[in-house]
Amino acid sequence: MRILTIMLAALLPAAAAKADTQTAVFAGGCFWCVESDFEPVDGVIDVVSGLTGGTKEDPTYRSYGDHREAVMITFDPEIVSYEDLVDGFVRSIDPTDAGGQFCDRGFTYSTAIYTATPEQERAAKSVLSRYEQLGILPDPIVTEVAPSSTFYKVGDYHQDYYKSDAVIITRFGPLSKANAYKRYRKACGRDARTQELWGDRAFIKAGL
Repeated sequence: MRILTIMLAALLPAAAAKADTQTAVFAGGCFWCVESDFEPVDGVIDVVSGLTGGTKEDPTYRSYGDHREAVMITFDPEIVSYEDLVDGFVRSIDPTDAGGQFCDRGFTYSTAIYTATPEQERAAKSVLSRYEQLGILPDPIVTEVAPSSTFYKVGDYHQDYYKSDAVIITRFGPLSKANAYKRYRKACGRDARTQELWGDRAFIKAGL
């Protein structure tokens, strides 16, 4: 029993360290796409699709009011920093487009970084300012930095959509969600536009 107690005590610090996670909330257009981009990143523990930033209570995917599509990223700051996540996020979107993202138009698809602390706000603004000063984009950055508000997780239908084997009926016939997602992403021009804007700096499912 004494040996078991010693072994458990030795494991406790590591377990406590793992529990010391943080969250980042990004609105980058289609939440399926942002979830797909960030789940593979080292240090990211979980990515949840949802709605945030608005005033409507209990929004849904079909009735979202003035909310934006967004993701909540849970991450280990000992592996990946919040600032690095912001940096990757900015390079995964078109931060110069105020009217939506790629083929998805309207406020709900516009971009924002929702910050939970003064430190997150400073980091987000620092990243945006750095790219503004570099002058590599054709137009000014319009991505909003705003205080975090209630994050509403959307239904299971939308979680992990990009990798789901569940079959749905599309205009191309029955397809898995994963294959339907691939068709949508390509047709929407997300990766092509990101590559056009950022060149070698583009962050497209490739880590930070």
